[in-house]
Amino acid sequence: MIRDARKHRGWTQAQLAEVLATSQSAVNRIERGHQNITLEMVARIGEALDSELVTLGAAGPTHLRVQGPTTLSGEIAVKTSKNAGVALLCATLLNRGRTTLRRVARIEEVNRLLEVLQSLGVETRWLNADGDLEIVPPAELDLSRIDEEAARRTRSVIMFLGPLLHRAAEFQLPYAGGCDLGTRTVEPHLTALRRFGLEVKATEGFYHAIVDASVEPGRPIVLTERGDTVTENALMAAALHDGVTVIRNASSNYMVQDLCFFLERLGVRVEGIGSTTLTVHGRPEIDVEVDYAPSEDPIEAMSLLAAAIVTESEITIKRVPIEFLEIELAVLEEMGFRYDRSEEYVAANGQTRLVDLTTKVSPLHAPLDKIHPMPFPGLNIDNLPFFAVIAAMAEGKTLLHDWVYENRAIYLTELNRLGARVQLLDPHRVSIEGPTRWSGAEIVCPPALRPAVVILLAMLASKGTSVLRSVYVINRGYEDLAARLNDLGASIETFRDS
Repeated sequence: MIRDARKHRGWTQAQLAEVLATSQSAVNRIERGHQNITLEMVARIGEALDSELVTLGAAGPTHLRVQGPTTLSGEIAVKTSKNAGVALLCATLLNRGRTTLRRVARIEEVNRLLEVLQSLGVETRWLNADGDLEIVPPAELDLSRIDEEAARRTRSVIMFLGPLLHRAAEFQLPYAGGCDLGTRTVEPHLTALRRFGLEVKATEGFYHAIVDASVEPGRPIVLTERGDTVTENALMAAALHDGVTVIRNASSNYMVQDLCFFLERLGVRVEGIGSTTLTVHGRPEIDVEVDYAPSEDPIEAMSLLAAAIVTESEITIKRVPIEFLEIELAVLEEMGFRYDRSEEYVAANGQTRLVDLTTKVSPLHAPLDKIHPMPFPGLNIDNLPFFAVIAAMAEGKTLLHDWVYENRAIYLTELNRLGARVQLLDPHRVSIEGPTRWSGAEIVCPPALRPAVVILLAMLASKGTSVLRSVYVINRGYEDLAARLNDLGASIETFRDS
C-alpha cells in the first residue's frame, strides 16, 4: 500500500525519505516488509502521501459496506465540477472584492483549500445548504502565516503561483515534500510563469518564489504541455498583467472554460475560449463584487452512467454537460449502449450546454478498437477508468490504454477480486474480458480517486456483501456519493471500525 501510494503521487523512495526525515534504504525496507514500524509512522506516511493508510484515535478511517446486486431507479442531478471549483477558489485571489461561488462541491479537496485561504487572512463562509460560498479577501494577504499542513494535503496549491506573483515580490508556498522541479508535473508551470518574471527554487519543502515585475511576456507563451492546471496558472497570471497575453497549446477542457468565464465576470477579456489559443486582455487591478456558478462535472456524470450500466438499471441523470461527454457517449453507442436525451439547455454560468440522459438496459459488446484518452475534445483521461467496469459488462475483449499516468492502470486489476477478468499488459494497458459474474469481496481503497470509485460501482453489481475500506480518497473528489447512490436504491452503509 505504501509503495503504491508513493508511486501514485509520483515520488521516489528518496523523496518520501526526505519528508519522513529517514533514509532511502529505510523506506525500501518498509516497502519490502523488512522493517518493523509503529502505527504512528504508518499514520505519518499516510499523511505525507495524502492517502489514509491508517488513522489513529477514536475516529478511524471510514469504510463502505455494500449489499448487492443492486438495481437503481429514479433521477439524480450532476453536481458542479470539482476541478472547476478548485481552480475558481485559487482565482478568487485575483479579486480584491467579494466573490460568491454557487453550488460548490463540499469535498475534502475544497476544504483543504479553504483552510489555506483562511490562513492567509481570507474570510470564507458557507451561505446555505446548497453549497453557496462567500470569499472576502483582506486588504493585504499574510503569506507568512500559510497553513502548511493543509497546503501539503492538496495538490492544487500549485495554482496559487499565478495569482500570487502579482501580490508579492517574494513569497513561499509549501509543497508536499520532495517535488522535484524538473518533473513533468511542475516544470511546465514554471516555464509558463517565468514569462511573468517568476523564478522558483525548491528549499526545504517550499517553493521559494521571487518575482521580477519588470519582466513581461513579449511574445506568445507556448505551453510545453497541454495541461489543465498549467493553462489555468498561465490564465491567472495573465489576468492581472496589464497588457495582452497570448497562450498557445492551451487546454480547452471544462474546468479551463469555467475559469475563463469567471475571469470575464472579473472584467478580463478572454478570446478563443474552447480553443487551444487564448488571448487574455489583463487588468492591472481587479476589485469587483462577483457572483458565479461553475458548471456541472462531466466526470461525475460519467460515474453515474457507469453505475447505471454496471447495475443494468434505467435512471435519469440530469444536468449533464454534454459538450464534455460526446466522445464517451459515442464510444458507448458503438458498444451497444442505448439512452434517451433531452433537448439542450444552458447551465447557470450562462455558457455550458446541459442535457438530461435516461439510460436503457443494453446488451454491450467490446469495441473494435482500443479505448484511450486524448486532450479535449477527446475522451477525458479521468473518464477512462470507468470504461474498465463497463467493459467488464460487455461481450468480448476490450483494450484500455492509459498513456498519461504511470501505474494507474494496475489499480483496475482489483476488479478481479470481484469476479472480473482484467489482465495488466504493462503499466499503461489492461485487457478486460466480459461479461462478468460479479461476486462480493473486501478491498482496501486504492490511493487513486477514479479507480476507487470504479471498484465501488462494481460492488453495486456484486452478489452478497462487499466492503471497501479507507475511502478518504473518494471523499476528496465526490460529495456524499454513497448517500446519493442510496437515494437511487443502492444499499451502502458507511461505518468505522469499533
